Amino acid sequence: MRKIYFCGLFLALFCVFESSGQVTDYGAMDLEGVIETALENNLQLQRSQVNLATQEANLIGNVGQRIPTFSTGGSTGYRWGRSINPVTNLFENNRIGNVNLFANANMTIFAGQQIDNSIRQNRVDIEAAQYNVLATENNITLNVINLFINVVFSKEQLRIAENQLKTTQEQLQNTIRLVDAGSLPLANRLDIEAQNATNELEVVNAQNNLRIAKLNLAQAMQIPFREDMDVVAPELEPDNFALTDRSVDEIFDVALDLMPEIRAAELGIESADYGVRIAKGGYYPTLGIGASAFSNYIDQFFLGERLDFGTQIRNNFSNSANIQLNIPILSNFRNRANVQRARLQRRLSEIQEVETRNQLRQDIESAYTNANAARQSYRASQIRVSSLEEAFRISEQRFNAGAINFADYQLAQNNFFNAQADLITSKYTYIFRVKVLDFYLGNSLKL
Repeated sequence: MRKIYFCGLFLALFCVFESSGQVTDYGAMDLEGVIETALENNLQLQRSQVNLATQEANLIGNVGQRIPTFSTGGSTGYRWGRSINPVTNLFENNRIGNVNLFANANMTIFAGQQIDNSIRQNRVDIEAAQYNVLATENNITLNVINLFINVVFSKEQLRIAENQLKTTQEQLQNTIRLVDAGSLPLANRLDIEAQNATNELEVVNAQNNLRIAKLNLAQAMQIPFREDMDVVAPELEPDNFALTDRSVDEIFDVALDLMPEIRAAELGIESADYGVRIAKGGYYPTLGIGASAFSNYIDQFFLGERLDFGTQIRNNFSNSANIQLNIPILSNFRNRANVQRARLQRRLSEIQEVETRNQLRQDIESAYTNANAARQSYRASQIRVSSLEEAFRISEQRFNAGAINFADYQLAQNNFFNAQADLITSKYTYIFRVKVLDFYLGNSLKL
């Protein structure tokens, strides 16, 4: 059975964090609050929901074609000059005031199955619209998760930049003391002061990157951006996120049953099939029945007396019933054109379904390749950081002892902190890629 409510499960699983709390005066937000806000405010999702409501309204209208129509009403007015008295049926030159009452009813008996096929098509369109809503929710959620992780990543990058600046500042203070004591030349102090200025700039850049990441997240949530906006960063350890051992083909086969856009595309073909049947129904005769009732009142004398309103209405009451058969013989090629357009629409639906499948496979192939590359990058970054951390520690000791110059020390420091930044990048890239594959597999998406 296809999982119609997969997106609901996806949200329930992905939004569970060890941390808690919702949006608090634009303060720290957890992922659950971010996703809920984005889904609530997203105009594309609202457009999909309105489209679903429109399809539901179309169904109501087509179901109504099965039941009779009934209308009633009346009219009143005056006539002057020579006209027929509707009671005596004689020509008169009097002013005649009249009241007319009527009621009409009609019902279609047969219309080439067009009504039934329209109802079936509407029901398919409603189901397809429901899947489109789910697909839109999926896309919004994945995008928000990526932007949320970018904010967490940017915060980590800022922390690394601040740590590098702190280390440089400590080294600068130590160097100043040694220069003042005459143990080191003034050039060492100048070099470290230049490095300190560079690190301060890197902190500023990291702060700007964090602000941009928050701005992108706020825009995805469609809320005004504020400087105090922040997110609750969960504890994410890459070792807790195992990359699936399934192949691309296996992931694709699972995703075909899970992704709502696939089911929506399949239903598009089914809807187009009903469209062809509706168009062919135009070649068939239509059969209907109708009934009407009529009565009137005039303010004229008849045989020397004026009958009251109720008496005239009863006396003048008439009704009729009819059967209408319409057999199309020539329709200016209208029916032929309708059938041809319906068949072309079915062909377009087939193409759309193939495109949707191909896009899904391409997305999975890209996600699979990126996930494997991210895992390798993360492992390599771990080894690199471990090695450069020890190299920096030794270089710092040797620099303090005067065994190496500042250029060598600076190189070791920059290599270490750059490796840390690369490790953070590969860490969050790997985690997100793993969760994307989990999304296609329908696995638990808890971070």
